[in-house]
Amino acid sequence: MSLRIVFMGTPEFSVPVMTALIGQGYEIVAVYTQPPRPAGRRGLELTKSPVHEKAEEFGIPVFTPKSLKGEEEQQIFRDLNADVAVVVAYGMLLPKAILDAPALGCYNGHASLLPRWRGAAPIQRAIMAGDAESGMMIMKMDEGLDTGPVAMVEKITITPNMTCGELHDRLSITGADLMVRAMAALERDSLKLNPQSEDGVTYASKIEKSEARIDWSQPAQAVHNRIRGLSPFPGAWCEMEINGQLERVKVLRSVIADGAGAARETQAGEVLDGQLVIACGDGAVALTLVQKAGGKPVSAAEFCNGVKLTLGAILP
Repeated sequence: MSLRIVFMGTPEFSVPVMTALIGQGYEIVAVYTQPPRPAGRRGLELTKSPVHEKAEEFGIPVFTPKSLKGEEEQQIFRDLNADVAVVVAYGMLLPKAILDAPALGCYNGHASLLPRWRGAAPIQRAIMAGDAESGMMIMKMDEGLDTGPVAMVEKITITPNMTCGELHDRLSITGADLMVRAMAALERDSLKLNPQSEDGVTYASKIEKSEARIDWSQPAQAVHNRIRGLSPFPGAWCEMEINGQLERVKVLRSVIADGAGAARETQAGEVLDGQLVIACGDGAVALTLVQKAGGKPVSAAEFCNGVKLTLGAILP
């Protein structure tokens, strides 16, 4: 008999996992996701999460509680009589009563190599820290923050110029395949669980708005890692003088500019050439994809066709 699954997820990252489970014939008896949020330019329109919209396409009942701590919500969850809950980027901690409700427990698809990067922003933090690899892990959930025993893992190499968006998409697809395999093993009673190591624990805190501003005094590698770790969202940014006034420019891609400015001393933030090569505290980066406020992403060459930066100018 196929497992009765409650799926719990919210962003686009979660959707491939849910659709893969449905494609393999598993019965998704209900979907839990974050409540609709204000969106649009004025924030007046409530928008359903990507998981919510996809669940409705399949005709699956959707629940959007603001909390799962109350007895009424917990009883609703218990009454679903699920064999297992599959949780992928749901965005809410599950209390013990919820964790204990499914007969076989709750399994989380987490986008890091635990115990490294427990928490909210593991993909961004891995790239911003310059990690050489990441991965997806299937973990049986307990009351801690991403502390449960691990069932399956699939590693992915983080290449030197890979962005958060690119790693996000690869991990999402990898997670879908991994979760399907994990549920098949669980159904056969052959899913092995291994406790996490107590060494190497790090926490992936939520990205703060203040972290998105580029600090040119940092070494070039750190600047490059921040740019790709925050691309495409929220996007690292800097200010440039355009038409006589400072404007915010989002930087979506960069590369290390080997040897730039090596023949002379440079100042952090200095414009080294007309193709957006910028000096850092140590070394330089070439900004290769940028976006003005209200505009679309353009290459450095396209940007510089319309905006003439003064060589030697210092970006704030």
